[in-house]
Amino acid sequence: MPAVTVDNPLTLPRVTTPDPAVANARPVLTVATAPEGYEGEGFPVRRAFAKINTKYLDPFIMMDQMGEVDYAAGEPKGTPWHPHRGFETVTYIIDGTFIHQDSHGGGGVITDGDTQWMTAGSGLLHIETPPESLVMSGGLFHGLQLWVNLPAADKMIAPKYQDIRGGSVKLLSSEDGGALLRVIAGEIDGHQGPGSTHTPITMIHASVNPGAQVTLPWRSDFNALAYGLAGTGSAGQERRPFGMGQAVVFGDGDSLTIRADGNQDSRSANLEVVLLGGLPIREPVAWYGPFVMNSHRELQQAMEDFQAGRLGTVPTDAH
Repeated sequence: MPAVTVDNPLTLPRVTTPDPAVANARPVLTVATAPEGYEGEGFPVRRAFAKINTKYLDPFIMMDQMGEVDYAAGEPKGTPWHPHRGFETVTYIIDGTFIHQDSHGGGGVITDGDTQWMTAGSGLLHIETPPESLVMSGGLFHGLQLWVNLPAADKMIAPKYQDIRGGSVKLLSSEDGGALLRVIAGEIDGHQGPGSTHTPITMIHASVNPGAQVTLPWRSDFNALAYGLAGTGSAGQERRPFGMGQAVVFGDGDSLTIRADGNQDSRSANLEVVLLGGLPIREPVAWYGPFVMNSHRELQQAMEDFQAGRLGTVPTDAH
Protein backbone atom coordinates (compact mmCIF):
# COMPACT_ATOMS: atom_id res chain seq x y z
CA MET A 1 0.00 0.00 0.00
CA PRO A 2 -0.44 2.19 -1.89
CA ALA A 3 0.10 1.71 -5.61
CA VAL A 4 0.35 5.39 -6.63
CA THR A 5 3.47 6.88 -5.09
CA VAL A 6 6.79 8.59 -5.82
CA ASP A 7 10.32 7.98 -4.56
CA ASN A 8 10.89 11.60 -3.55
CA PRO A 9 7.83 13.69 -2.61
CA LEU A 10 9.96 16.85 -2.68
CA THR A 11 9.89 16.69 -6.48
CA LEU A 12 6.12 17.35 -6.34
CA PRO A 13 4.23 20.63 -5.93
CA ARG A 14 4.04 21.47 -2.23
CA VAL A 15 1.11 22.49 -0.08
CA THR A 16 1.93 25.56 1.98
CA THR A 17 1.58 25.06 5.73
CA PRO A 18 -0.84 27.66 7.13
CA ASP A 19 0.72 30.29 9.40
CA PRO A 20 -0.11 29.15 12.97
CA ALA A 21 -0.32 32.79 14.03
CA VAL A 22 -3.35 33.40 11.80
CA ALA A 23 -4.78 29.92 11.07
CA ASN A 24 -7.85 28.83 13.00
CA ALA A 25 -6.93 25.23 13.82
CA ARG A 26 -9.78 22.73 13.83
CA PRO A 27 -10.12 20.90 17.17
CA VAL A 28 -10.85 17.19 17.38
CA LEU A 29 -14.43 16.62 18.50
CA THR A 30 -14.39 12.83 18.66
CA VAL A 31 -12.56 9.67 17.58
CA ALA A 32 -14.79 6.68 16.76
CA THR A 33 -13.80 3.06 16.10
CA ALA A 34 -15.53 1.51 13.09
CA PRO A 35 -17.53 -1.66 13.74
CA GLU A 36 -16.76 -4.62 11.48
CA GLY A 37 -19.22 -6.49 9.30
CA TYR A 38 -19.78 -8.04 5.89
CA GLU A 39 -21.17 -6.66 2.63
CA GLY A 40 -22.35 -8.02 -0.70
CA GLU A 41 -21.61 -11.72 -1.07
CA GLY A 42 -19.59 -11.73 2.15
CA PHE A 43 -16.49 -9.55 1.88
CA PRO A 44 -15.31 -7.97 5.17
CA VAL A 45 -15.85 -4.24 5.76
CA ARG A 46 -15.39 -1.67 8.49
CA ARG A 47 -18.30 0.80 8.77
CA ALA A 48 -16.14 3.90 9.02
CA PHE A 49 -18.82 6.38 10.10
CA ALA A 50 -21.30 4.09 11.87
CA LYS A 51 -20.63 5.58 15.32
CA ILE A 52 -20.55 9.24 14.25
CA ASN A 53 -23.49 11.61 14.69
CA THR A 54 -24.94 12.26 11.23
CA LYS A 55 -24.87 16.03 11.80
CA TYR A 56 -21.08 15.85 11.38
CA LEU A 57 -21.21 13.76 8.18
CA ASP A 58 -23.30 15.90 5.79
CA PRO A 59 -22.89 15.66 2.76
CA PHE A 60 -21.49 12.14 3.29
CA ILE A 61 -23.86 9.27 4.00
CA MET A 62 -21.52 6.40 4.81
CA MET A 63 -18.12 4.91 4.05
CA ASP A 64 -16.94 1.30 4.12
CA GLN A 65 -13.33 0.21 4.32
CA MET A 66 -13.25 -2.97 2.24
CA GLY A 67 -10.57 -5.26 3.63
CA GLU A 68 -7.63 -5.11 4.03
CA VAL A 69 -7.85 -8.85 3.41
CA ASP A 70 -5.44 -11.37 1.87
CA TYR A 71 -7.76 -13.81 0.13
CA ALA A 72 -6.93 -17.46 -0.41
CA ALA A 73 -7.74 -18.96 -3.80
CA GLY A 74 -11.49 -19.13 -4.34
CA GLU A 75 -12.30 -16.63 -1.58
CA PRO A 76 -12.61 -13.20 -3.31
CA LYS A 77 -16.19 -11.92 -3.32
CA GLY A 78 -18.17 -8.99 -4.71
CA THR A 79 -21.77 -7.79 -4.83
CA PRO A 80 -24.75 -9.05 -6.83
CA TRP A 81 -26.75 -6.74 -9.11
CA HIS A 82 -28.49 -4.10 -6.99
CA PRO A 83 -30.12 -0.65 -7.45
CA HIS A 84 -29.16 2.88 -6.35
CA ARG A 85 -30.88 6.26 -6.54
CA GLY A 86 -30.28 9.75 -5.16
CA PHE A 87 -26.53 9.87 -4.45
CA GLU A 88 -23.02 9.10 -5.74
CA THR A 89 -20.84 6.09 -4.95
CA VAL A 90 -17.07 6.53 -4.91
CA THR A 91 -15.05 3.30 -4.96
CA TYR A 92 -11.29 3.70 -4.40
CA ILE A 93 -9.14 0.59 -4.81
CA ILE A 94 -5.80 0.70 -3.01
CA ASP A 95 -4.77 -2.93 -3.57
CA GLY A 96 -6.47 -5.54 -5.73
CA THR A 97 -8.96 -5.36 -8.59
CA PHE A 98 -12.72 -4.80 -8.95
CA ILE A 99 -14.90 -4.93 -12.08
CA HIS A 100 -17.87 -2.55 -12.24
CA GLN A 101 -20.80 -2.78 -14.63
CA ASP A 102 -24.06 -0.83 -14.57
CA SER A 103 -27.34 -0.74 -16.48
CA HIS A 104 -26.62 2.74 -17.83
CA GLY A 105 -23.57 1.53 -19.77
CA GLY A 106 -20.87 2.61 -17.33
CA GLY A 107 -18.18 0.37 -16.01
CA GLY A 108 -14.67 -0.94 -16.26
CA VAL A 109 -11.82 -2.43 -14.27
CA ILE A 110 -10.33 -0.50 -11.37
CA THR A 111 -7.11 -1.53 -9.67
CA ASP A 112 -4.21 -0.25 -7.55
CA GLY A 113 -5.05 3.41 -7.01
CA ASP A 114 -7.96 3.75 -9.46
CA THR A 115 -11.34 5.25 -8.53
CA GLN A 116 -14.80 4.69 -10.00
CA TRP A 117 -17.21 7.54 -9.41
CA MET A 118 -20.79 6.57 -10.12
CA THR A 119 -23.56 9.16 -10.01
CA ALA A 120 -26.67 7.07 -9.45
CA GLY A 121 -28.96 10.09 -9.80
CA SER A 122 -32.42 9.01 -11.03
CA GLY A 123 -31.44 5.39 -10.65
CA LEU A 124 -29.66 2.37 -12.12
CA LEU A 125 -28.57 -1.17 -11.37
CA HIS A 126 -24.93 -2.09 -10.89
CA ILE A 127 -22.63 -4.91 -9.87
CA GLU A 128 -19.08 -5.05 -8.50
CA THR A 129 -17.10 -8.27 -8.72
CA PRO A 130 -13.48 -9.43 -8.52
CA PRO A 131 -12.04 -10.66 -11.82
CA GLU A 132 -11.96 -14.40 -12.40
CA SER A 133 -8.16 -14.37 -12.23
CA LEU A 134 -8.26 -12.93 -8.68
CA VAL A 135 -10.90 -15.46 -7.62
CA MET A 136 -8.69 -18.27 -8.92
CA SER A 137 -5.43 -17.02 -7.40
CA GLY A 138 -6.53 -15.14 -4.31
CA GLY A 139 -4.51 -12.12 -3.21
CA LEU A 140 -4.60 -8.82 -1.40
CA PHE A 141 -7.72 -6.66 -1.58
CA HIS A 142 -8.17 -3.25 0.05
CA GLY A 143 -10.34 -0.27 -0.81
CA LEU A 144 -12.99 2.21 0.19
CA GLN A 145 -16.53 2.93 -0.87
CA LEU A 146 -17.88 6.36 0.00
CA TRP A 147 -21.48 7.53 -0.49
CA VAL A 148 -21.90 11.24 -1.25
CA ASN A 149 -25.38 12.71 -1.01
CA LEU A 150 -26.96 14.73 -3.81
CA PRO A 151 -29.14 17.79 -3.07
CA ALA A 152 -32.84 17.52 -3.86
CA ALA A 153 -32.38 19.48 -7.09
CA ASP A 154 -29.92 16.82 -8.37
CA LYS A 155 -31.49 13.62 -7.03
CA MET A 156 -33.07 12.74 -10.37
CA ILE A 157 -30.29 13.77 -12.77
CA ALA A 158 -29.16 11.29 -15.41
CA PRO A 159 -26.72 8.61 -14.17
CA LYS A 160 -23.05 9.18 -14.93
CA TYR A 161 -19.83 7.18 -14.59
CA GLN A 162 -16.31 8.55 -14.09
CA ASP A 163 -13.25 6.35 -14.52
CA ILE A 164 -10.44 8.02 -12.56
CA ARG A 165 -7.14 6.27 -13.25
CA GLY A 166 -4.57 6.28 -10.45
CA GLY A 167 -2.14 8.07 -12.74
CA SER A 168 -4.50 11.04 -13.07
CA VAL A 169 -4.72 11.68 -9.32
CA LYS A 170 -3.06 14.97 -8.33
CA LEU A 171 0.10 14.18 -6.36
CA LEU A 172 1.33 16.78 -3.86
CA SER A 173 3.81 17.00 -1.01
CA SER A 174 3.54 18.63 2.37
CA GLU A 175 5.86 21.60 2.73
CA ASP A 176 8.71 19.59 4.31
CA GLY A 177 8.19 16.44 2.22
CA GLY A 178 7.00 14.40 5.19
CA ALA A 179 3.64 13.55 3.63
CA LEU A 180 2.52 12.49 0.18
CA LEU A 181 -0.98 13.73 -0.71
CA ARG A 182 -3.15 12.16 -3.40
CA VAL A 183 -6.01 14.51 -4.30
CA ILE A 184 -8.78 12.40 -5.79
CA ALA A 185 -11.45 15.11 -5.83
CA GLY A 186 -11.78 18.71 -4.80
CA GLU A 187 -9.11 21.30 -4.16
CA ILE A 188 -6.32 21.89 -1.67
CA ASP A 189 -4.17 25.04 -1.64
CA GLY A 190 -5.06 25.78 -5.27
CA HIS A 191 -4.42 22.25 -6.54
CA GLN A 192 -7.39 20.43 -8.09
CA GLY A 193 -8.08 16.71 -8.16
CA PRO A 194 -9.56 14.95 -11.22
CA GLY A 195 -12.95 13.92 -9.76
CA SER A 196 -15.96 15.94 -10.94
CA THR A 197 -18.51 16.31 -8.13
CA HIS A 198 -22.07 17.63 -7.98
CA THR A 199 -21.75 18.25 -4.24
CA PRO A 200 -18.57 20.24 -3.45
CA ILE A 201 -16.19 17.93 -1.60
CA THR A 202 -12.48 17.24 -1.10
CA MET A 203 -11.10 13.68 -0.92
CA ILE A 204 -7.40 13.08 -0.21
CA HIS A 205 -5.40 9.93 0.54
CA ALA A 206 -2.34 10.94 2.57
CA SER A 207 0.74 8.88 3.45
CA VAL A 208 2.51 10.48 6.42
CA ASN A 209 6.07 9.36 7.20
CA PRO A 210 6.86 8.13 10.72
CA GLY A 211 7.24 11.14 13.05
CA ALA A 212 6.10 13.63 10.39
CA GLN A 213 3.30 16.16 10.82
CA VAL A 214 1.19 17.80 8.13
CA THR A 215 -1.06 20.83 8.59
CA LEU A 216 -3.34 21.58 5.66
CA PRO A 217 -5.53 24.56 4.82
CA TRP A 218 -9.18 23.50 4.88
CA ARG A 219 -12.25 25.34 3.65
CA SER A 220 -13.99 26.81 6.66
CA ASP A 221 -17.45 26.09 5.17
CA PHE A 222 -16.62 22.37 4.75
CA ASN A 223 -16.85 19.72 7.42
CA ALA A 224 -13.65 17.74 8.10
CA LEU A 225 -13.16 14.01 8.69
CA ALA A 226 -10.14 11.73 8.78
CA TYR A 227 -10.10 7.94 8.65
CA GLY A 228 -7.14 5.68 9.39
CA LEU A 229 -6.46 3.11 6.67
CA ALA A 230 -3.24 1.79 8.21
CA GLY A 231 -0.70 2.73 10.86
CA THR A 232 -1.05 4.94 13.92
CA GLY A 233 -0.87 8.65 14.61
CA SER A 234 -2.69 11.58 16.13
CA ALA A 235 -5.02 14.36 15.04
CA GLY A 236 -5.30 18.03 15.87
CA GLN A 237 -2.95 20.24 17.80
CA GLU A 238 -4.05 18.34 20.90
CA ARG A 239 -2.68 15.12 19.34
CA ARG A 240 -5.67 12.85 19.85
CA PRO A 241 -4.49 9.28 19.10
CA PHE A 242 -6.10 7.35 16.23
CA GLY A 243 -5.16 4.58 13.86
CA MET A 244 -6.41 1.96 11.44
CA GLY A 245 -10.19 1.60 11.54
CA GLN A 246 -10.80 4.83 13.45
CA ALA A 247 -12.53 7.99 12.24
CA VAL A 248 -11.73 11.51 13.44
CA VAL A 249 -14.30 14.31 13.47
CA PHE A 250 -12.87 17.83 13.42
CA GLY A 251 -14.67 20.95 14.60
CA ASP A 252 -14.81 24.35 12.93
CA GLY A 253 -11.72 26.13 11.61
CA ASP A 254 -9.66 26.63 8.47
CA SER A 255 -6.77 24.18 8.97
CA LEU A 256 -6.33 20.60 10.19
CA THR A 257 -3.34 18.68 11.48
CA ILE A 258 -2.38 15.00 11.24
CA ARG A 259 0.76 13.48 12.77
CA ALA A 260 2.25 9.99 12.33
CA ASP A 261 3.71 8.14 15.28
CA GLY A 262 7.45 7.69 15.18
CA ASN A 263 7.16 3.92 15.22
CA GLN A 264 4.69 2.19 12.90
CA ASP A 265 3.57 -1.44 12.95
CA SER A 266 5.06 -4.01 10.62
CA ARG A 267 2.09 -3.94 8.24
CA SER A 268 2.53 -0.31 7.19
CA ALA A 269 5.59 1.88 6.84
CA ASN A 270 3.51 5.07 7.18
CA LEU A 271 0.30 6.41 8.62
CA GLU A 272 -2.20 6.02 5.78
CA VAL A 273 -5.26 8.24 6.14
CA VAL A 274 -8.13 9.47 3.97
CA LEU A 275 -9.17 13.09 4.54
CA LEU A 276 -12.70 14.17 3.62
CA GLY A 277 -14.53 17.46 3.61
CA GLY A 278 -17.70 18.67 1.98
CA LEU A 279 -20.20 21.48 1.83
CA PRO A 280 -23.20 20.46 3.98
CA ILE A 281 -26.44 20.15 2.01
CA ARG A 282 -28.65 20.72 5.07
CA GLU A 283 -31.71 18.95 3.70
CA PRO A 284 -33.79 16.12 5.17
CA VAL A 285 -32.24 12.68 4.54
CA ALA A 286 -34.40 9.61 4.07
CA TRP A 287 -32.12 6.59 3.62
CA TYR A 288 -33.17 2.99 3.22
CA GLY A 289 -30.89 0.34 1.79
CA PRO A 290 -29.63 1.43 -1.65
CA PHE A 291 -31.72 4.63 -1.87
CA VAL A 292 -30.95 8.07 -0.38
CA MET A 293 -33.80 10.52 -0.82
CA ASN A 294 -35.41 13.45 1.01
CA SER A 295 -38.67 11.84 2.19
CA HIS A 296 -40.20 8.46 2.95
CA ARG A 297 -42.59 8.96 0.04
CA GLU A 298 -39.61 9.33 -2.31
CA LEU A 299 -38.10 6.15 -0.87
CA GLN A 300 -41.35 4.33 -1.53
CA GLN A 301 -41.37 5.65 -5.10
CA ALA A 302 -37.78 4.48 -5.60
CA MET A 303 -38.69 1.00 -4.45
CA GLU A 304 -41.78 0.94 -6.69
CA ASP A 305 -39.70 2.10 -9.66
CA PHE A 306 -37.09 -0.58 -8.97
CA GLN A 307 -39.69 -3.33 -8.71
CA ALA A 308 -41.31 -2.13 -11.96
CA GLY A 309 -37.98 -2.20 -13.81
CA ARG A 310 -37.81 1.57 -14.24
CA LEU A 311 -34.27 1.79 -12.78
CA GLY A 312 -32.89 -0.29 -15.61
CA THR A 313 -32.42 -3.97 -16.39
CA VAL A 314 -29.44 -6.27 -16.20
CA PRO A 315 -27.63 -6.12 -19.56
CA THR A 316 -27.99 -9.26 -21.66
CA ASP A 317 -24.19 -9.58 -21.90
CA ALA A 318 -23.70 -9.28 -18.13
CA HIS A 319 -21.23 -11.69 -16.69
